[in-house]
Amino acid sequence: MRSKIQRIAVNTGGGDAPGLNAVIRAAALSAESRGWEVVGIRKGYGGLLDESGQGLVTLDRERVRGITHQGGTILGTSNRGNPFTWQQRMPDGTVEVTDRSNDILAAFERHGIDALIAIGGDGSLAIAHDLSLQGLPVVGVPKTIDNDLQGSAFTFGFNTACHVATDAIDRLHSTAESHERVLVMEVMGRDSGWIALESGVAGSADVILIPEIPFDLERVADKIRKREASGQRFAIVVVAEGAAERGGSQRHVGPASEGRAEARLGGVAEFVAGEIQKRTQKETRHLVLGHLQRGGRPTSFDRLIALRFGTAAVRLVEMRAFGSMVALNPPRIESIPLAEAIRSRKTVPLDGDLVQTARDLGICLGD
Repeated sequence: MRSKIQRIAVNTGGGDAPGLNAVIRAAALSAESRGWEVVGIRKGYGGLLDESGQGLVTLDRERVRGITHQGGTILGTSNRGNPFTWQQRMPDGTVEVTDRSNDILAAFERHGIDALIAIGGDGSLAIAHDLSLQGLPVVGVPKTIDNDLQGSAFTFGFNTACHVATDAIDRLHSTAESHERVLVMEVMGRDSGWIALESGVAGSADVILIPEIPFDLERVADKIRKREASGQRFAIVVVAEGAAERGGSQRHVGPASEGRAEARLGGVAEFVAGEIQKRTQKETRHLVLGHLQRGGRPTSFDRLIALRFGTAAVRLVEMRAFGSMVALNPPRIESIPLAEAIRSRKTVPLDGDLVQTARDLGICLGD
């Protein structure tokens, strides 16, 4: 690396999340104020291996103008671009897996890039950490709607996802009450129940099922029966995609696939709705909120922490604090080692205030 930083890169990996463009803009403007050039890598790390010359884009002031409020990412993203297990489809249809991490390092050198700001969740930041161990100067920015990264109170994208889910619950209340139905809504979160719990409590759900608490379907059905007996002839159930029945396992809509290490979760809302109707004889419908949680404009909260994260990441680059990740420890933005951030998923603490609040409000958590 040159003794003086002159050119840095930014990339976005994994699933998209509201606030990505705000981080990109903040990093670009903050770096420009220091006299640095900033380039964006398209589609995770794929742009560095793009031989067409279209894989990198200059992120100058004009290019990032007016993008703070936009959802998605102007750089594109990929959850199938791990350079350590790079997959290429061969002419005969087979898939060849190779380690192209050295090619990535060589590309950084060839393009004169002095440091990388990697924006991503646990998978993307694990890749960034592995590259940092090979000598690449990296600073991470925590991005995931699941809020499951260690060391940061919140990740950007989470607040927007909760806002979308809460709004959906609000809308379900009126139709559920009008038709005297039970409505079961499935939200994202994988192995962490943050979205389900926060939106469910905020939206006055009657039942919230999260991965951290295996559920008993009879307990859920009993909650519905008690509401019926008290004259409340409808109910709202919020279930995280990774929630599982006691003694059972998570439900999948597909196995681990090409480029994807983990199986796709889904189907639990349909299962729970069917069981509720069978046990209570109440008409029960289900819906999957799905990618609506990822899309659209970020909330003001997510915009603000994204902008704070982007500028803080540039300051860490300036300090040469590589191998670290910016993190929110309210009210401050701090830094933690990347290794600590990806050590394990941050799950909902069962002895925490949020779980106790749900219980005190009479919300059934399935146990």
